[in-house]
Amino acid sequence: MASVRVASRLLSKRLLFKTKSVPAAAVQGSRNFHFSIYGKKSNGKVSEDISTQYPVVDHEFDAVVVGAGGAGLRAAFGLSEAGFNTACITKLFPTRSHTVAAQGGINAALGNMEDDDWRWHFYDTVKGSDWLGDQDAIHYMTEQAPAAVVELENFGMPFSRTEDGRIYQRAFGGQSLKYGKGGQAHRCCCVADRTGHSLLHTLYGRSLRYDTSYFVEYFALDLLMENGECKGVIALCMEDGSIHRFRAQNTVIATGGYGRTYFSCTSAHTSTGDGNAMVTRAGLPCQDLEFVQFHPTGIYGAGCLITEGCRGEGGILINSEGERFMERYAPNAKDLASRDVVSRSMTIEIREGRGVGPDKDHVYLQLHHLPPQQLATRLPGISETAMIFAGVDVTKEPIPVLPTVHYNMGGVPTNYKGQVITHSNGVDKVVPGLYACGEAGCASVHGANRLGANSLLDLVVFGRACALTIAEEHKPGEKLSPLQPNAGEESVANLDKLRFANGSLRTSEIRLNMQKTMQEHAAVFRTGSVLKEGCDKMDAIYQTMDDLKTFDRGIVWNTDLVETLELQNLMLNAVQTIHSAEQRKESRGAHAREDFKDRVDEYDYSKPLQGQEKKPFDQHWRKHTMSYVDVKTGKVTLEYRPVIDHSLDEQDCAHVPPAIRSY
Repeated sequence: MASVRVASRLLSKRLLFKTKSVPAAAVQGSRNFHFSIYGKKSNGKVSEDISTQYPVVDHEFDAVVVGAGGAGLRAAFGLSEAGFNTACITKLFPTRSHTVAAQGGINAALGNMEDDDWRWHFYDTVKGSDWLGDQDAIHYMTEQAPAAVVELENFGMPFSRTEDGRIYQRAFGGQSLKYGKGGQAHRCCCVADRTGHSLLHTLYGRSLRYDTSYFVEYFALDLLMENGECKGVIALCMEDGSIHRFRAQNTVIATGGYGRTYFSCTSAHTSTGDGNAMVTRAGLPCQDLEFVQFHPTGIYGAGCLITEGCRGEGGILINSEGERFMERYAPNAKDLASRDVVSRSMTIEIREGRGVGPDKDHVYLQLHHLPPQQLATRLPGISETAMIFAGVDVTKEPIPVLPTVHYNMGGVPTNYKGQVITHSNGVDKVVPGLYACGEAGCASVHGANRLGANSLLDLVVFGRACALTIAEEHKPGEKLSPLQPNAGEESVANLDKLRFANGSLRTSEIRLNMQKTMQEHAAVFRTGSVLKEGCDKMDAIYQTMDDLKTFDRGIVWNTDLVETLELQNLMLNAVQTIHSAEQRKESRGAHAREDFKDRVDEYDYSKPLQGQEKKPFDQHWRKHTMSYVDVKTGKVTLEYRPVIDHSLDEQDCAHVPPAIRSY
């Protein structure tokens, strides 16, 4: 015990012993440090160019992937397979990533339940996006979907099966046949209701075939940018507090969403938008952050996800009068309308006094009319979750549910190849060396609203696309361009500042203020005055970051420090989200304004186009928001970028012109 006290006293001192670079084993004795230079290639060199207090280890790779969820793993082993010396940096063990929590399934037009065509999937995704999706990227994703699912099957993913042995496909929200005219499609391939769990473990198992170097429990701090080019990342090893610079020709961001900016969400506590924030700090834009998806069915009070697969299997939403109310809001699709429509309908029912429970503040999801055998085979996880978190036996009683923050349609803007882009003078420009995929990326396949089961598809298709693009444009073993010796200095200074922050507010207090403000001011329905008040509050909360107090002064496994770094990241995402929402004076997809109830396009698509004059770009809202933040002041600047309305091949798949969206 005495030795532990001595060690903790040593680590709490601000200055660690200054020694010249020595082998890792010797460092452990002299500094109470050890370097976990994980991965098979211990190519790290200790450098003191940045700081004498924090040892810095330099690594060189052909490519670095940040994040090891579905998209990160698919990109990492795709690169290793192509012969690139690849590092995968992750703050969690790969199978702990939030992909594991996806339940419903992965969309692909396999046609196992009825005739299907990827072009119908393309149409549904464009319509679901409320015509804010980029149609070239949607074309790429939906056309690649069947091959992506077959590839997963070949990797060993244990899909649920039909009686004749083919992959079982369930009905899911917003999916139709024959361009919306042929009824409900069964397009969602699933593994009971644990598809994400299965996908993540399959991809991780597959990735172990390849020679990827995993740096597990390393927290990425910032991108190493020079002259507009990305040259790698700087990261903190949480286990021993050492700083690691990863130099690489290509950097892939696959860090997931930022659901934790809200008080109630289905996201893991690790969904803190780290990649978006790294990009923001590098002076690059994020795209469409105002579009936040509320999943219709989070468990009331707990926020845990109840999959849309419940409704795909025949579950229905009912109000206090026992009425299946979705028939009034979406006469054709009913409970399987797209998520933004269902969430708004539920909120209206509650507002109009038809909610259930003592406070009439939620609705019921009824499953007990379905055969118990079907619930046991197709929805085993839900049955268990409902019992644990709501005390409900789904074979006998309904589940109390409420719309809950679930997914971020926005993210780091990319083209359909996964390359990060900026937009200036009407032209998209590629940022050299930087890629993004998964929920962190925004190729804008989801536009203003994502269709259920398109996110797992997004992960594998665009994770693979990043690897293919890098393999096309680079060769393994290319010489790295030189990096300034003090690159990453600011990140280390920020880390040191937070470690010894001695203000008056705890990280948890500021985080709760932010989450409650976002929950109240940027909810399912939004109004100008409420959003404006939210912007002012968020700007004030951003300033309180200067009054932070951290308690753990150590460097080994300092969760206080890591949570504070995550709060910095959340804060950058939150201010961009609420300012972008306040500026967008229309309702589109998940962004529903009560003071601007209509979608504002370049034409009025509810009337014949003949004789109409096209509105100028600055007078309509069918455009992407590009948001920048001045990190020091928290000031948000907004610009706009046009939506891509053509497919990759108009002969093969004609683009879908905007229309009024109804289900």
